[in-house]
Amino acid sequence: MTEKQTFRPADPLGIQRVLEPKGVLPQQAEKLDPALPIAEDELLIEVESLNIDSASFHQISKACDGDVAKMEAHILALVGRRGKHHNPVTGSGGMLLGRVTQIGPNFPVGTKPVQVGDRIATLVSLSLTPLHIRKIRSIHPKIDRVDIDGYAVLFASGIFARLPADMPETVALAVLDVAGAPAQTRKLVQPGNTVAVVGGGGKSGLLCLYEAKRKTGVKTVAIDYSQAALDRLSDLPFVDEIIQADARNGVEVMEKVWAATKGQMADVVINVANIPETEMSCILSCKQKGIVYFFSMATSFTRAALGAEGIGSDVDLRIGNGYTEGHADLALELLRESPELRRIFTEQYS
Repeated sequence: MTEKQTFRPADPLGIQRVLEPKGVLPQQAEKLDPALPIAEDELLIEVESLNIDSASFHQISKACDGDVAKMEAHILALVGRRGKHHNPVTGSGGMLLGRVTQIGPNFPVGTKPVQVGDRIATLVSLSLTPLHIRKIRSIHPKIDRVDIDGYAVLFASGIFARLPADMPETVALAVLDVAGAPAQTRKLVQPGNTVAVVGGGGKSGLLCLYEAKRKTGVKTVAIDYSQAALDRLSDLPFVDEIIQADARNGVEVMEKVWAATKGQMADVVINVANIPETEMSCILSCKQKGIVYFFSMATSFTRAALGAEGIGSDVDLRIGNGYTEGHADLALELLRESPELRRIFTEQYS
């Protein structure tokens, strides 16, 4: 006779997995309980890869002097201590790729169709996802990915995407990791706008530039520092101006944006940089009554708010939301539509 499976009680927000402090949601928690069994309304995922968000991976690499062995020990200790991959310095996590191995009987499969064996990418942050790592198999510093043996738990409230069949899964994972950025760009940018993207040479920056350029009459300005980023941006048909500048130097960026826009400045500034202290570059590059959208997890919203107030800048400061309805499908469609994006992502993430 087969032994009957047991489950924790249903808990769509995962509150029962919070160990400390009690009374907060999993993202705010210091420590989660990733232990089995799953709840009646949870998914169990055998994890293959963690896609660490760029700000977090950059911080970990810097703290470990770029030493992969030290990074491995750091990540194992972090997840072992917190029961999730939640960087205490940046406050961010990332996302994961894995295979569904168990579905709780009350998981909402009617609205979130899924079957055991499906390979999925989670679209909620690792900073709230219960995670257990048995071992780290490899770390890929150039693409912010960590291959592991382990498992994770997805709550009933969590969102995910099944991996598409028409592109390499590592490419799809890289796109889905930042799917919220181009989706928000679609909502923010209006025809005829000038749009500046700080960190424009990275994966989210490229997607934002392409999406912005789809609107009639939009002028796009890409701002980045590294030569590798500038090389990626060169000759792209959806990038009108390329500025090389250190985004931590607000005055330098402001002057170069002034020159590129003939003094008009940007209607919308999108910050996808993976380093801190870039807030004032964005605010100074934006015209009065414009919009500054901070998608970067390295952003200090205190510094942004007080900085704008301090220079009398009447701009609309927006906090990046990684979720927008339909964002996964939109981001993947951009890659299917643009051969340039497809080439860059394939070369970098395959």
